[in-house]
Amino acid sequence: MPVTSFDVGLRIRDDIVTGALALGSRITIDALASRYGVSHMPVREALRELQGEGLVVMEPNRGARVRAIDAHFVENLFEIRTALEVMMVRRAAARATEADVARLVAIEDELEAQIAIADYGAVVAHNRTFHREINRIADNDDALPMLDRHWTLLGALWRNFGYGAQRFAGVANDHRHVIAAIAAHDQEAAASIMGAHAAKAKRELLARMPPAVKIVKGKRSA
Repeated sequence: MPVTSFDVGLRIRDDIVTGALALGSRITIDALASRYGVSHMPVREALRELQGEGLVVMEPNRGARVRAIDAHFVENLFEIRTALEVMMVRRAAARATEADVARLVAIEDELEAQIAIADYGAVVAHNRTFHREINRIADNDDALPMLDRHWTLLGALWRNFGYGAQRFAGVANDHRHVIAAIAAHDQEAAASIMGAHAAKAKRELLARMPPAVKIVKGKRSA
């Protein structure tokens, strides 16, 4: 079967998230076609799709580059993500069944088992699974693509700037409180906890960014 732009896009995303294509690095259609052993057409289409997701910036007559990151971008990303996740957890708290809560508990049990053995890459993966399960319960298909795009970007950012292993105990504690609020169908509590959870993640990520990239509209980030 011919390679599609979707296939190429997945490979580019993976290379960005793993750091094989560094944040801010220049990329060309020729280099990517050679890297993946494909023709120019699926690469060109994949880059257009990734531009729409915010992972790639296309520059006229200069090719493309992986998105460069500064504190202003991170602030904007979390502002949108927090609003969406708060909305989704409210819906999840209203809709969750006992089976849904049991799935969240099982995911969180596995996440905490990975924390215990310091497998932080697996912790990050299970964290995404936990939030995706909440979003599945919320049942808003229009919001899911935006949240998935954010997770791809966040995966690249955490990998680039480090996970902050000391943060994970707090993550697990927040998750348990979110589960309890969902189980009680307490939409206000679930929304409050999720908002605080996202705010803490934002502050942790900003703190881990080196001063050289903490620039917001020409000023150093605090």
